[in-house]
Amino acid sequence: MRGDQSMANTIIHAAIHDLVKGEDGFRVQMGNGALTVTTTAQRVIDDLYELYSRRASKSHGKFSTAADAAPTEAHVRAYADGGYKDFAELTGSLMETLKHQAGLRNAAQGGHVFFAHFTRDGRNYLLVVIVNDKLGAALTNTYDVADVHHLDVDGFRFAGRVNLEGWAAKDERYIGFLKGKGAVSEYFKAFLGCDTTVQDRQDTTDLVRTLKAFAIDQGLVGEAKDDFLNRAKTICSRSARSRSELEFEALANELMPNSPRVLLDVLVDPDRQLNDRFVPDGRALNGLVRFRGKTALWSVEFDREALTSNKVRYDAAENSLTLVGLPDELAAQLRGEFNVDA
Repeated sequence: MRGDQSMANTIIHAAIHDLVKGEDGFRVQMGNGALTVTTTAQRVIDDLYELYSRRASKSHGKFSTAADAAPTEAHVRAYADGGYKDFAELTGSLMETLKHQAGLRNAAQGGHVFFAHFTRDGRNYLLVVIVNDKLGAALTNTYDVADVHHLDVDGFRFAGRVNLEGWAAKDERYIGFLKGKGAVSEYFKAFLGCDTTVQDRQDTTDLVRTLKAFAIDQGLVGEAKDDFLNRAKTICSRSARSRSELEFEALANELMPNSPRVLLDVLVDPDRQLNDRFVPDGRALNGLVRFRGKTALWSVEFDREALTSNKVRYDAAENSLTLVGLPDELAAQLRGEFNVDA
């Protein structure tokens, strides 16, 4: 797998250490705190980032201010205050934090822990991924088959990314991580010290905005656009009514059964910071199929079908709306107001 070369990852620092699980708990085995960025190292980190970017079930948040939160933010701040130079010190501190959090969860597992500080599209990121070994086979020089262990790059379950610019700017969401299923993933969230307070209405508004932009990017117009957004609302409303979490993978599969990956890649793009698996807000979903607005003197609300059926006409040059087919009661009021015979 190769990453998107149009937006390359420029690696500033990289490191790899081991979190080892033994009978008496976890221990840290320090590896290389200043990994040389060879072609192979670049490829592995690029692949890890691309795989992370394409995974569903991500959640987003910020560093927690709770007194019992992991000291991850303090480690990152010390690294930033030092001019982003001592990566070995940062990763060593983070490994101790990871060991502590893993020790609090019976189901936690160890592995090779990759750290990378890189720039992408002018922004600085810190990536942390736990990777395990995988048994494979190789052909020897004597044409025998031998066991060989290699990194299971495709199979990682724990990964997180910190947008260092977003953190410095005090954004609401600058940490992203794989949510996973079950309590086992909680230790990685705790290690990141991440507060993921869910705001269903905001998450729904962000999803609505993304789906509408996607429809435009796909060149959908008229009835095709109406159909796409109406079906999206139907699917999301089902989750809203049942109070069940909406999963992006299921949404993409149902909404675009012939090419779900096209939509899923947009929904899981970490730069969009969309939370996967939340309960949609029914009122916010109306933004998929309804337009509304008001001034100090009037308000208006109509379904998008009114546009495609020409019952509401928008003139961009005049910045005006024309309403066609007024309801009888409103028409009668207006005729009376202006003394117009029926």
